[in-house]
Amino acid sequence: MLNWNVHICSKNNFPTAAGLASSAAGYACLAYCLAKLFKVEGNISDIARLGSGSASRSMFGGAVQWDMGWDSSGSDSIARQLYQHTHWPELKVVILVVSDQQKKVSSFSGMQGSVETSELLQYRIKHCVASRLDAVVNAIGNKDFETFAVNTMKESNQFHAVCLDTYPPISYLNDTSHTIQNLVHSFNKYHQCAKVAYTFDAGPNATLYMLEESVDLFINIVQHYFPPSSSTIGEPFVRGLPVNLIDNIDENLLNLKSIPTTPGAIKYIINTAVGSGPEVVMDPNESLLGEDGLPKEYKESSQH
Repeated sequence: MLNWNVHICSKNNFPTAAGLASSAAGYACLAYCLAKLFKVEGNISDIARLGSGSASRSMFGGAVQWDMGWDSSGSDSIARQLYQHTHWPELKVVILVVSDQQKKVSSFSGMQGSVETSELLQYRIKHCVASRLDAVVNAIGNKDFETFAVNTMKESNQFHAVCLDTYPPISYLNDTSHTIQNLVHSFNKYHQCAKVAYTFDAGPNATLYMLEESVDLFINIVQHYFPPSSSTIGEPFVRGLPVNLIDNIDENLLNLKSIPTTPGAIKYIINTAVGSGPEVVMDPNESLLGEDGLPKEYKESSQH
């Protein structure tokens, strides 16, 4: 097997280098496939981590924690699954794709800058990370959405505060990102409890968590304030799991003064759920690659 020639082709079906963990998905897929090919058993999250730190977490489904580890070699800096994806089936994920363009500052270089220059990062490491991690882990275990949502949003906000505290400052969010934050808080205030939680990684795109009972209503409201632009007609605006249309939405939710109607500000919506982790796709219709090992659209374009 060591003499094999291996053809590798990586293809995403969501934006790359735009703050949606595309590197984590790509390197986790690579590590998983190579492990299957060469019959490597056990926890290989430390191998995936060599490509992208977040890829270690992507080696498992459900709720996963990446342990920092203490060994100078990094051998004990691995990921472990806390709960399977079936633990909290009511928890759903909605992604609002604001931009599919590559970000100007990569996650790696941004983190390097923060480590070197941000005083807030050092305070955060000493006083905030451990307690907030414990709170989120316990909330997932207890299926306590209120605690989960509040701590998730605070964690996201503090991360971006660190980015702004970095010198020179890094701003991953844009006006649409801030409007989405305001919409989530307005929606929660209307219900007098946390119904939706946002988190933003190193990019303007929003990852939202909510229980299944809130998905249809919230996505309908998002479509009200962020309708698709005329240039996207013909392409699905909501992708993934189906969403039901709601006609009788309270006017108070449709006339929020702090939320302007901005057509085209969101490119599309992905309605999905907590995943089960990497898997080998056997159905060729589900694969992003053709039988020749190349992306299907590459083959289609070369035929024209």
